[in-house]
Amino acid sequence: MGIKEGTTITGFILLGFSCSREGQILLFLLFSVVYLLTLMGNGSIICAVYWDQRLHTPMYIFLANFSFLEIWYVTSTVPNMLANFLSDTKVISFSGCFLQFYFFFSLGSTECFFLAIMAFDRYLAICRPLHYPTIMTGHLCTNLVVSCWILGFFWFLIPIIIISQMSFCGSRIIDHFLCDPGPLLALSCTRAPVIELTSSTLSSLLLFIPFLFIMGSYTLVLRAVLRVPSAAGQRKAFSTCVSHLAVVSLFYGSVMVMYVSPTSECEAGMQKIVTLFYSVVTPLINPVIYSLRNKDMKHAMKKLLGT
Repeated sequence: MGIKEGTTITGFILLGFSCSREGQILLFLLFSVVYLLTLMGNGSIICAVYWDQRLHTPMYIFLANFSFLEIWYVTSTVPNMLANFLSDTKVISFSGCFLQFYFFFSLGSTECFFLAIMAFDRYLAICRPLHYPTIMTGHLCTNLVVSCWILGFFWFLIPIIIISQMSFCGSRIIDHFLCDPGPLLALSCTRAPVIELTSSTLSSLLLFIPFLFIMGSYTLVLRAVLRVPSAAGQRKAFSTCVSHLAVVSLFYGSVMVMYVSPTSECEAGMQKIVTLFYSVVTPLINPVIYSLRNKDMKHAMKKLLGT
């Protein structure tokens, strides 16, 4: 699968987090707990939306899909990371590496698109409240959800296929806890400037188009909220957006530090920490953000837990 005759690489070594054996076991326990809490938190949101009829609205349907996405996003990295902590060789197969590469980036792309349509939903609800039911119909909601999944899984498909067909030689060590395009391209036998440029362009478009759409939506939302005569009305209108803005800030803040900022060529240690934040920590705290800031979700959660 992309390894030409004469090359001996049948897999890669993911260095992960270098520390003592005791440290590796502690990290295994820590990330096992984080993974389980992430599954429980996001799974609870999905169940709450499914069981509570009052949450069968576009806003919560988007949120349930987003939580489902977060479960698979964290699953694309953490199980392999956990196995790596207990492994002596830390080897990931060639096909396993590119499958992780594909699913990690596809799910991350889908997350960008979901954040954008969730901002669009809030814009319609606040800026076009009378037209909201006729615009955001069940049909449109379904189309938006399906479009996010399809776009996300096709966005990086061609570059990933091309990179997987390249030949790799020399060291097979990747100083990361996942298969990332930068280290992979560095291991290729020949430079591939076209692929590097294509990957960089697709990453930039993926980040900036949804981000600018989100910022534009919330600029219009803020302008509409400030026109509300009462302070209580302003708080009520903007409270529905606070959770989403917090999630957008956490995700985009860390991703842009990683891929867009001048320090994106920073040392491997910093790359690991930033990647860990947006791929593992953010999915963990998103359910907390949405549950704490939303009365309907808190009520549904209490109902689900029988409290």
